[in-house]
Amino acid sequence: MSTIELEAVSRWYGNVVAVNGITMSIGPGVTGLLGPNGAGKSTLIALMSGFLSPSAGSVTLDGTALWRHTEAYRTIGLVPEREISFDYLTGRQFVLANAELHGLPDPGAAAQRALEIVDMVEPAARRIGTYSKGMRQRVKLASALVHDPSVLLLDEPFNGVDPRQRLHLMALLQRFGAEGRTVLFSSHILEEVEQVARQIEVVVSGRHAASGDFGEIRRLMTDRPVQYVVVSSDDRRLASALIGEPSVVAVALRPEIGGRRGVDVSVSDLGSFAVQLPRLARDCGVRLLELTPTDESLESVFAYLVGR
Repeated sequence: MSTIELEAVSRWYGNVVAVNGITMSIGPGVTGLLGPNGAGKSTLIALMSGFLSPSAGSVTLDGTALWRHTEAYRTIGLVPEREISFDYLTGRQFVLANAELHGLPDPGAAAQRALEIVDMVEPAARRIGTYSKGMRQRVKLASALVHDPSVLLLDEPFNGVDPRQRLHLMALLQRFGAEGRTVLFSSHILEEVEQVARQIEVVVSGRHAASGDFGEIRRLMTDRPVQYVVVSSDDRRLASALIGEPSVVAVALRPEIGGRRGVDVSVSDLGSFAVQLPRLARDCGVRLLELTPTDESLESVFAYLVGR
């Protein structure tokens, strides 16, 4: 059972602040690190793995500072986002090399076990240069597992993985968490995190936006005001009808473009709005032509959480 603690951690590069005053605790089980691209997730994982020193604050593993704590590498398995550069090696040679670097008593058996876990025994005799993106991800995971670490850190592990391999990797992470390992994986895709982790940490622009049970944070994301554009056969009449609805926060007519205008609508209760809109259109004799969300990016979700 291992726990990584971050206390008021910041990391900057010159005038660029990558991580800003983050405090969080990563314990046994599976934790999802969620944030848009450029949020600071990779920097956080580098700090947690001991490969990067904090500019301020502390990062510890079971109470011991991780920076320059070489013995921590016996405990931590890291799957970086960057591509493997050893294309001339076979998958087995790559995993075996890591087993030998760890000084394991039987590196060959350890490499075989790790390859079996990720279902890469058969392709292991091929050079990494011939692997698909998904196979590269799995052989990186095998290399990270070869010394049977109690902490596993994965940076965007599902990138480029096909649906079958994705399900396999997700099941593996859940299994590792159930075994009592401390597993942290980063993603910018909400659905990936939802399928694997209950505990999540949300970061945006280097700041800690939210922490806790996935269901609670998902509710915060769902309950935020949502922006839509509605195009109808009579936008003015529809806008007038929408103003009186409890779930509608704001309504504004859009400038006419190519003969179409549309209505900007800000909604506080998406479920009620979905029921009300067709009824409103029917009652006022208006045909709905188009309904488009305008702020469904993760960046808008995280900006809302940060602003709370």
